[in-house]
Amino acid sequence: MEKLRVTFLGTATSIGVPVIGCDCDVCQSSNPRNKRLRSSIYVETDACCWIVDTGPDFRTQCLRENIRRVDAVLYTHSHIDHVVGFDDLRRFTFGDVDLPLHATKSCLADLKRMFSYAFNGENCYTGYIKPAPHEITGPFQLGECEVIPLPVDHGKVETIGFHFQLPGGLRFGYVSDCKTLRPETIAALEGVDVLVLDALRFTPHPTHMNFEEALAMSARLSAGETWFTHFSDEIDHEKAQATLPKGVALAYDGLKLEI
Repeated sequence: MEKLRVTFLGTATSIGVPVIGCDCDVCQSSNPRNKRLRSSIYVETDACCWIVDTGPDFRTQCLRENIRRVDAVLYTHSHIDHVVGFDDLRRFTFGDVDLPLHATKSCLADLKRMFSYAFNGENCYTGYIKPAPHEITGPFQLGECEVIPLPVDHGKVETIGFHFQLPGGLRFGYVSDCKTLRPETIAALEGVDVLVLDALRFTPHPTHMNFEEALAMSARLSAGETWFTHFSDEIDHEKAQATLPKGVALAYDGLKLEI
């Protein structure tokens, strides 16, 4: 049976870890799992490969993981730490190949405003990125994989997560940025086999789940296994991992899952 192969390109919050100018124990740590690039994943199937979010570390992440193929890009929302690596997608459109971009209407509007040169058909030379926008209005297919968008609440910007499933395969939910899950998203993720969930830090935050909230949501969904992501420098990987119950773990940059 075909499986989803997921690589965590980054697991950090918007400013990355270590944080510029910070002398805390986590930022000064020698543990490689405390060195985090901005949150993103790379998903592969036999038929198709795609990126979820292109943050400011996108080029470095592609080089580290030797990524040579991207058939589509999915965006969760238009915050800078999830989109600003957009221009490095040009490497995957050589030969004037269109690159499908899947995002909400509001996110596409922001991308077109921020990177107008790529969308307006002007000043684009041969081999430059040629994005093919696809507005997300409901479930869609990437190869044999069904993709279901999941609306979540994350401050004032429209944000979504994703549910991925191959025919007959396990269910994989990815929600990197959220404070709460809406009822329809909870219903879609109930009993999910593998869940990736925002867990910014131990202390409360107005637009992100903390560990307590993420643990409660994982239990409510009866997820088979849960991986936390999008960490601040409040989280020491080894120490935080030791506090978690069975079935819940901290993701880290370079982690690979077969689902």
